[in-house]
Amino acid sequence: MRICTFLVVLLWSFIGNAQEYFPKNDGVKQSFKNHVAITNATIYVSATQKLDKATLLFKDGKIIDVGTAVNVPKNATVIDATDKVIYPSFIDIYSEFGINKPQPAPRRGFVTQYDASREGYYWNDHVKPEFNAYENLKYDDKAAASLREIGFGTVVSHHNDGIIAGTGLLWTLNDTDNNAKRILNTKVSQHFTFNRSKFSNQSYPSSLMGSMALIRQVYHDAKWYATGSSKTKDLSLESFNANKNLIQIFDAGDILNKLRVYKIGKEFGVNYIIKGNGDEFEKIEEIKKTGATYIIPLDFPEAYDVSDPYLAQQVSLSDMKFWNQAPFNLKILAENNINFVLTANDNKKPKDFLENLRKAVLYGLPKEKALAALTETPAKILKQSDALGVLKKGALANFIIVSGDIFDDKSTIHENWVQGNRNILDKMNVDDIRGTYDLVFNQQTFELAITGELDKLDAKVNKDSLNYGTKLTYKEPWITLVIKTKDTTNTSFYRLTGIKNKTILEGKAVLENGSETTWVASKKETTDKKDDKNDKKDDKKVPEMVPITYPNIAYGNTVKPTQETILFKNATVWTGEKEGTLTETDVLIQNGKITQIGKNLSAPNAKIVDATGKHLTAGIIDEHSHIAISRGVNEGGQNSSAEVTIEDVVNSDDINIYRNLSGGVTSANLLHGSANPIGGRAAFIKLKWGYTPDEMLVKDAPKYIKFALGENVKQSNWGSGRFPQTRMGVEQVYEDYFTRALEYKKEWADYNANKAKNKVAPRFDIEMEVLGQILDRKRFITCHSYVQSEINMLMKLAERFNFKIQTFTHILEGYKVADKMAEHGVGGSTFADWWGYKYEVKDAIPYNAALMNGQGVVVSINSDDAEMSRRLNQEAGKAVKYGNVSEEEAWKFVTLNPAKLLQVDDKIGSIKVGKDADVVLWTANPLSIYAKAEKTVVDGIIFYDLEKENITLASIQKQRSELTNSLLEAKNKGLKTQAPKKKDVGHYHCDTLGENCVVSHAKYQ
Repeated sequence: MRICTFLVVLLWSFIGNAQEYFPKNDGVKQSFKNHVAITNATIYVSATQKLDKATLLFKDGKIIDVGTAVNVPKNATVIDATDKVIYPSFIDIYSEFGINKPQPAPRRGFVTQYDASREGYYWNDHVKPEFNAYENLKYDDKAAASLREIGFGTVVSHHNDGIIAGTGLLWTLNDTDNNAKRILNTKVSQHFTFNRSKFSNQSYPSSLMGSMALIRQVYHDAKWYATGSSKTKDLSLESFNANKNLIQIFDAGDILNKLRVYKIGKEFGVNYIIKGNGDEFEKIEEIKKTGATYIIPLDFPEAYDVSDPYLAQQVSLSDMKFWNQAPFNLKILAENNINFVLTANDNKKPKDFLENLRKAVLYGLPKEKALAALTETPAKILKQSDALGVLKKGALANFIIVSGDIFDDKSTIHENWVQGNRNILDKMNVDDIRGTYDLVFNQQTFELAITGELDKLDAKVNKDSLNYGTKLTYKEPWITLVIKTKDTTNTSFYRLTGIKNKTILEGKAVLENGSETTWVASKKETTDKKDDKNDKKDDKKVPEMVPITYPNIAYGNTVKPTQETILFKNATVWTGEKEGTLTETDVLIQNGKITQIGKNLSAPNAKIVDATGKHLTAGIIDEHSHIAISRGVNEGGQNSSAEVTIEDVVNSDDINIYRNLSGGVTSANLLHGSANPIGGRAAFIKLKWGYTPDEMLVKDAPKYIKFALGENVKQSNWGSGRFPQTRMGVEQVYEDYFTRALEYKKEWADYNANKAKNKVAPRFDIEMEVLGQILDRKRFITCHSYVQSEINMLMKLAERFNFKIQTFTHILEGYKVADKMAEHGVGGSTFADWWGYKYEVKDAIPYNAALMNGQGVVVSINSDDAEMSRRLNQEAGKAVKYGNVSEEEAWKFVTLNPAKLLQVDDKIGSIKVGKDADVVLWTANPLSIYAKAEKTVVDGIIFYDLEKENITLASIQKQRSELTNSLLEAKNKGLKTQAPKKKDVGHYHCDTLGENCVVSHAKYQ
């Protein structure tokens, strides 16, 4: 069917572009069948090699010769390009030009689609490697003209839709010929994104981590399918395997997604060409380490209109900074020798691309790097270095003729030749009649001033300080002037027509009474002084780049904080160990570890912190957190999502990291939400503000996964028809998945025991692998729970499958089954006093933590909320009030006990020699509502310092004021502006569906 479609497209292209022997009745038939020679030009044969007064000779769409001594055949068409510059036409390897797109799938209201809509293809509709751009073409003359106007001659077109979006083709912007000649390669690239297809309503994936897991599974399945192990035919996997040797292009998006793309590529041995979004400078060292080639758009943000001081408050400092910094991005990439190409695909108006390219050069991008990024580099990627991106013998005659330096604002692209076909954009060698003249006719002398652009001239006629209304029309060589007379009693005009003759304009004038006479306009000499003023006016000032911070938002560090030797003197030290609380005690930190605890300690070159009257504790550990997660906390597209992991989507730039540090939190267990019985894997991080996600992850910590029970997983509050719909069904989900996991383990064990006899390897299933880790006690469950009956059910089910639950989180009816929990060996991570926010919480009591603790259950208090996590010290204090728990024991609820639940108590959770230096200095008793975190230290690095907070706030205000003035100056200069935009950023909770945070904080689940 696809072959037929392509043949029909090809047929119509032949009809639309008739053969050379067809008559042409709709215009002049111009063709260049003989040699064409462009002479006397400055020619850039490559990005770094320039020829002066050179000739470009070509025929039949290909270059015959180029140089300063080219032999031009007698019958050649010769075009004089004196004072003009010729460049290879540009190449865009990331375009959607000419793609015939289907209509998006209509939404089905409240009905959710869980299964694929296609048969014979992959099980997920968002995976479409079988989609071929060349079979879905509709050449667009208007769009092609817009791209040629900014210098492009060749593009890679693809349909940017779906997680695996199919293949792209390489073709030229050649209006004259048909697709048979335009298309240089029908399949040149395979395309990836992290985004679902607009043409399918299938629910999975519904998050970024789901997209990443799906891509991984496709790679595993494709490898397995290639061995012939599948019993069924899968057209998607066949196409995916067939496309693996094509260029692999991944539309990543933001800065952290680029690092995620690199992570996937490294895992599967794929060198992606990564499409960015212009923020690469923010983490340039990490970008450099990827070693990837980047596709960079040139869509710099417009200045914000901050005239209204109240509306201006809606613009974040990070957005203001990005406006200032974005034009420097390419300069920084070039300085770091990072390979990149450029694309116009993101420009809403194509002409903005050329403007922004010139701006990037003005801001420091070397011209040769800019030219290479548009010519040689993309040609090399496409393996077309002999045909595209250069002007040499045998290459395609794809080039542009420019009035001067292409990177000069005043330069104009006159012509864009594609495969030897001429496209005139702006006539070359147009007589410039601009200037000031003495205009004489009817025995009167006037002053005539002609100004404006060559394609849009303006004229003014003055005499004796009077301005005569004038309209000028110039169509070379003819000049027409219509001048209104100064007769106030009657409307009348002088009409002048003529031509340019060397330095004068002359012709016939028709006076207001109809009589005729002659006119002449002699050009005046311009003064050097006036030219100097114009030159100064044309000078463009490059602003100072606002310094990059880590992360590049408010409260970011000017430099990455590093480890220090720190000596806390005379503190009240809450050890969390058998020593209890020590008064007037010193603690020494070296190389990220606690090295000494005692009195009168000293250390050379240590930073001395006077902690007299203050309290030093271990850092708070939040066992259940949803901060620092990108694009979705739930993968709710199916009832099990064990294949996804929060480790893939740690958001190191989340401001809540800094806010948590200000509340004494040093580490957090980032959990999947509770949309399904078997959720995703967790990520345990240390809150290293300004570091990368990879640097924040605690890689040697035991691995966890989120399970869930109750209303959320049976969809009591947002029913969509997915199984399970009852608590009984939840249990059956676990029975089914763990039974299948046992069978999967056995299948692999049998294969590995005797590979010679079992030649067909089982399918590698990420989800089953993870469940197998649980059965092997190599991965541990923290389970969202409320009702005692379900708590009992899951403990019994785990015992049947010979593993144990590590932690019940929320566990608000834990006090009812605390004895059974202690017997099973499961911990409880609960809220201090939350109650009544949904039906299954109606039996919650504030004594829950104390009662479980009294039965020997390891108890922690968690937040499940970005706001609450900033005050976990106060939440721990509630256990003293409600349960009469000792202060030291209550403090363990947010330090040592969560460390035990996470099995990292040998490294953190208390102040003990040899443990990680994750400590907090408090202004008062940490359980007090008046206590503030004065210094928060992670791995011996001070990430929050209350003493420096006022300096930080003043710096933020100063930078904001300076950027506001710059934005106002931009508006006053007439630059484009955009209205202030407020970014509503909410917080993820257990029940947050989709990729966006909820803004309302009324529900806590």
